[in-house]
Amino acid sequence: MAVRFRRTIIAENGVPFLLQVADQLFRGEILEEKILAVVMLQGIVGEFGKAEFKLFESWLDRISTWADHDALVHYLIGPMIAADAAYLSRPPRWARKKSPSPWHQRAACVSLIHSTRQHKNFGDIQHITEMLLTSNDDMVQKGLGWLLREAAKANPTQAVDYLMTIRDRTPRLVLRTACETLPAATRARVLARNQSKSATAGRI
Repeated sequence: MAVRFRRTIIAENGVPFLLQVADQLFRGEILEEKILAVVMLQGIVGEFGKAEFKLFESWLDRISTWADHDALVHYLIGPMIAADAAYLSRPPRWARKKSPSPWHQRAACVSLIHSTRQHKNFGDIQHITEMLLTSNDDMVQKGLGWLLREAAKANPTQAVDYLMTIRDRTPRLVLRTACETLPAATRARVLARNQSKSATAGRI
């Protein structure tokens, strides 16, 4: 349905009007409307540039759940960052953003998943990880764990080496999520120190 709407709107009024429609849909409180906005644009995200990226970035202020967040960031913002290094300056700004909601900081993580799947920008992934390791927010920790899990799948040697250097200061949720797809022996090696630390803290 979304694809049909996209084709009809573009044929009759062009891409700028399609963006206006999507912008209006993403202003509401109804999740399905927001998802429709994303799916209508997802198929042509490769045609977008800086103006569209700025528009999508502004939608982060309208996020209300992890579902509309991940739809927006993973399917629109993430592919644009993976395709154009000029946008890599944005995730650190989101990671530094202090607000009552966790969505900008989660976006800093999720927006780099397409990059790691394409074997790109590992240095930026490390930078975001270092910035957000101290977060106590579950949504941020889950987003960071997701990013590191994808990094471990795409670049296992590089990712595991990095995980070994941060495992003693990484929240358990993040580290366990990051290790989910690793071979059992490798996962046990990465988690060993973290588990020992948790057990010691429990005895104290």
